[in-house]
Amino acid sequence: MQENIVEMCRRFRREATPTERRFWKQFRNRQFVGYKFLRQHPISFSWGKETKFFIADFYCHEAKLVIEIDGGIHKSQKDYDKLRDRIINYLGYKVIRFSNEEVVNNIDKVLNQLRKYLMKSKINSPSLFKRRGYGDELKIHG
Repeated sequence: MQENIVEMCRRFRREATPTERRFWKQFRNRQFVGYKFLRQHPISFSWGKETKFFIADFYCHEAKLVIEIDGGIHKSQKDYDKLRDRIINYLGYKVIRFSNEEVVNNIDKVLNQLRKYLMKSKINSPSLFKRRGYGDELKIHG
């Protein structure tokens, strides 16, 4: 089963939509706020005795973030998307969804929203601050 997941992700990367390609140009190689993003990345979880998975359009482990770019099919699968988001949230990840139209027509607004989320995430992540060279002066109280 693992090989099927890997092959499926590779195929999805090869067959990316124009909107996904446009979006990816902003995020590849740590270009966006210094975070590493992966595209078409599997997220696995246990469902009883089975291991199941979702494929995230874009995934950032450091920020515990999944970004979904929703095409027309998502209008007819809203219940599935809600369940999927709930499971991904339960696994500790934040899901942010944008429509194709938002990415195509207002990429700056989309990027600003993500930038705000990621900057807030940096503030709340002391280990990320240390890895990024902010030193030992950061102390967590509480």
